Amino acid sequence: MRDHTTEPENMRYRIRHTTTCVYTDDIQHAQHTLHLNPRLLPRQTFSVNKITIDPPPERLTQHVDYFGNPITYIAMEVPHRKLIVQVDFEVDVAPPAAFDIARSPAWETIRDAIKFAPDADARDASIFAHASLMIPPLPALRSYALPSFTPGRPIGEAAFDLISRIYDEFVYDPVATTIATPLAEVLTTRRGVCQDFAHLAIGCLRSMGLAARYVSGYLRTLPPPGKARLIGADASHAWLSVWCGGDTWLDLDPTNGTRGSTDLVSLAWGRDYDDVSPMRGVLIGGGSQDLTVEVDVAPMDA
Repeated sequence: MRDHTTEPENMRYRIRHTTTCVYTDDIQHAQHTLHLNPRLLPRQTFSVNKITIDPPPERLTQHVDYFGNPITYIAMEVPHRKLIVQVDFEVDVAPPAAFDIARSPAWETIRDAIKFAPDADARDASIFAHASLMIPPLPALRSYALPSFTPGRPIGEAAFDLISRIYDEFVYDPVATTIATPLAEVLTTRRGVCQDFAHLAIGCLRSMGLAARYVSGYLRTLPPPGKARLIGADASHAWLSVWCGGDTWLDLDPTNGTRGSTDLVSLAWGRDYDDVSPMRGVLIGGGSQDLTVEVDVAPMDA
């Protein structure tokens, strides 16, 4: 278990995310949807936000999706065999509000609130309480979750125990899975990456009637003095948030066995990865594709 306490001060980061697509044949036409811009949140603000695309698209529009995530849409109408999408932004992240997981409501209380949805917060949370494309309702998920959810246990404590068990019992292995690997296989092999572990934890929570959302973003690249380097650095990262009642969502990172902190920068959230994939498109032509992604998360002086 690695429950790092939250840092007392804000963190400022300069982030660069570069995606390069190289094709064996000309792309005649392409449309892409990008989830690459940071969310504006009560404890996360940004001062610089720039997107550079080569070759330049004929059309570029920006809007917000169903979950409130910023989206960039681009249309490419000139033949090309290489596409580079680079996003640069500077972001300030404040520590999460103090939250005593041992004093949070009993998990059954939260389950019942989701079931009966007595208020707007519960209704909003209930969207994230059901199976989704990449997180199906597997009986094995409930079996794995049950030891953490003893009767009357506080929701925050139970959820943190769950992600701590995932951290202890599963192996981070970047070659064991792909985006298409079924969750059932991850449960069997007990190997995967941050996306897999976030899906696993979310599926377990939903199996108990709870609401949890998938969060994509970035992890601090360089650890502060005296702390170990976290798993997943130098790449896009994924974690989850579990609803704990009212407007309280608790960020949990099963890849590192930690709670939310200023180490994490949020991009987007949804029901699973499919809702917030960084870049997806429809292409005409192109042949085979070689995709590379480079991410740099650099702390700045506050």
